[in-house]
Amino acid sequence: MTGKRKDYITWDEYFMGVAVLSSMRSKDPNTQVGACIVSDDNKIIGVGYNGFPRGCSDDTLPWAREGEWGETKYPYVCHAELNAILNCNNSSLLRGSTLYVALFPCNECAKAVIQSGIKRIVYLSDKYKDSDATKASKRMLDAAGVKYTHLETERKELVLKLE
Repeated sequence: MTGKRKDYITWDEYFMGVAVLSSMRSKDPNTQVGACIVSDDNKIIGVGYNGFPRGCSDDTLPWAREGEWGETKYPYVCHAELNAILNCNNSSLLRGSTLYVALFPCNECAKAVIQSGIKRIVYLSDKYKDSDATKASKRMLDAAGVKYTHLETERKELVLKLE
């Protein structure tokens, strides 16, 4: 073969693949979300997935989606975006970076994104686009000048072979 390979993945596909792979660490039985933060020179500076805070047992805290608030997962779960921000070992690297995330950020994560200096979000799904949380998120992101785009790709899957 002469010349370079033609079927390589784009940077956006690569980093979204890292986000999706990270989501596979989540123990949430309903929604697994991963995030990957990338500097403007295409270096990964943080990854995360949704789960309980460090030291909080995922065997004793609830995973329920419905019921009394304190008996659901919602007051306890750290979202993938926040974990990726917190997992960055140098917060100054976050300024001007891009967040790749499987699910559009909620309003709470949007605040963390804005405060950290992230300037661009690439997402796979916006399935809660009609929720108040997502509407508030987009309002804040727009006001802060954070750009967000849906990942446009013809690929339906990335296959990892561990053999």
